[in-house]
Amino acid sequence: MEPVSAGQLVVVDTGGAPLHGIVFDTPSSSKVVVAIVDRGRGPGFRTVHPSALSEREDVVAEDHALRLLIRRTPAPAGASVRPGAGAKRGQAGHTRAAMHRTTGR
Repeated sequence: MEPVSAGQLVVVDTGGAPLHGIVFDTPSSSKVVVAIVDRGRGPGFRTVHPSALSEREDVVAEDHALRLLIRRTPAPAGASVRPGAGAKRGQAGHTRAAMHRTTGR
């Protein structure tokens, strides 16, 4: 399979029953974070190797729950600009310490 991108519909095959999922992030060339619906736990994320993925075209009933999970999860730290992402989180305010306050003498 060619390189995957965020939001792509995939089938995860890690030896058990194949699971339908949506790609959430690709932190490296050997890791892909996929949103899947686990029968016992519900929607969640799983990190898999890209070779365990195959592309799918059909939309399944679980996709709605996966898209809601992806929407309410913050963007991964260090992520580049992603389609549909809001403003990038930068440094927090107050970058310098406050100056000494005089007593009014």
